[in-house]
Amino acid sequence: VTPFDGGKRTMDHGSQQQQQTQQMPGPFQGFAGPQGPCPGQHPTLVRLDELQREVAMLGQQVCSFSGLQSDREYKRLERELTQLLLEVDQVETEGRMELQQARKRAAGEVEGLLRYLEGNATHPSRLAIEELSREAQSLLLAGVVAPFRQGQAQNASETGEELVEAVQDVAMRLAQVKTGGSVPLRKARYRALTRVCAVQEVLEGRVRMHTLALPLSDETHEAVQRINQVMVQVSGARCQLVALLMGLSGRDSCAHLARVLTELLVELDALDVSSNTAVRNYRKQVVEEINGLLKHIDLEGEGDDTFRYDLAQNDSIREIEAIRGRVSVLRGEVLRQGVAGQGAELQSLLTHLDEVDTGRNPCIREARRRAVLEIQAVITYLDLREALGRREPGPDEPPPHAAVWRVLASLSDLQAQVLGFDGKRADKSYMVLEELLTKQLLALDAVDPQGDQGTKTARKQAVKYAQNILSYLDMKTDEWEY
Repeated sequence: VTPFDGGKRTMDHGSQQQQQTQQMPGPFQGFAGPQGPCPGQHPTLVRLDELQREVAMLGQQVCSFSGLQSDREYKRLERELTQLLLEVDQVETEGRMELQQARKRAAGEVEGLLRYLEGNATHPSRLAIEELSREAQSLLLAGVVAPFRQGQAQNASETGEELVEAVQDVAMRLAQVKTGGSVPLRKARYRALTRVCAVQEVLEGRVRMHTLALPLSDETHEAVQRINQVMVQVSGARCQLVALLMGLSGRDSCAHLARVLTELLVELDALDVSSNTAVRNYRKQVVEEINGLLKHIDLEGEGDDTFRYDLAQNDSIREIEAIRGRVSVLRGEVLRQGVAGQGAELQSLLTHLDEVDTGRNPCIREARRRAVLEIQAVITYLDLREALGRREPGPDEPPPHAAVWRVLASLSDLQAQVLGFDGKRADKSYMVLEELLTKQLLALDAVDPQGDQGTKTARKQAVKYAQNILSYLDMKTDEWEY
């Protein structure tokens, strides 16, 4: 199984040269540094130019910092920026207006960086990411790391599906955290997700291994005893890797664990098991286990110096966005012309989305899920319009059943407005749509089926339809981004 890597396998960043020359994202894109003093420039401007060079260097570090106020790096950046601000304030302007303005501009840049640094480190989304990371740490400390440290490596590694599902739930909630396009917040979310998803896969691998009839008996072959010993060490290494990825490792390091696992691979490779197929397969499975752990070890520095957090450059996201673009065109045709010939193409787009490789990345999975909901919203709208057009009520139709159909007709009109809505939750039109949809739910609640099973079923389906429209409207305006 290929481990989650944030989608980097399908990332197309262009050449290394393009990466090196890419400007730092964020609000301070002008930090390319001053061009140097001009000949005969005033000493004050020369000094400000020197200080602005230092500001430019720190600015790039601030724009890439994705930690918290308690981090050592945050305190260093804050200290150095504060010192620069003091030095700027001490620059003598001789009472001249142009020099005062230059000093004011330099001070404003430093103050802006301080605000940006603090704003990202204390942003509610950054705190939410940290809270979810700590939740994952608590789960894994209790379920894996603590038992291992207490000498219960075998029991600790026998993690059940309940823990795997709990970790998966944390990953999905991390994917839902909104970053507002902020580079530090996107990097923080990416780093947290890579680790949580890697741990999830490590745990899933352990669950799969325990479904196999392993280890073999020592009497099977002379090499089995050593392979069984390696299996015990691999179980311990798995717990150590979980601790390393989640920041629960103490003095251990990924480099040390990588050396240990590599030595185990060398030792396994030296065993002569050519005469026994069962033992050879057993060794192969243990080797695959070790290689699976090694693939996750390089996450220690993941996200620090790459642009992998920028999923807009991910091939799968680009594929999803291309599909969404086509859906937008089809939706516009449906709303303008009211034709139903787009159903087949919409279904084919659903099939295409199902084939998109998410790379085990929860953010890409969420992007795909939302694209699926967009298509399904158009399809259900077309289906209801077609059903309303075919409807030929008979003289014996129960009045409650007719009432449900009247509500469905109103819901169809409202769904057309929701499909075309492109505003925000604060907009008056959003609140009007939400209120009208709620009124339709109340109207359905007031329908008395009078014991008619057909009316009960129709009302239940209409309620679900109205709730789906409300959910779709909510999704369109929740400002989520990958």
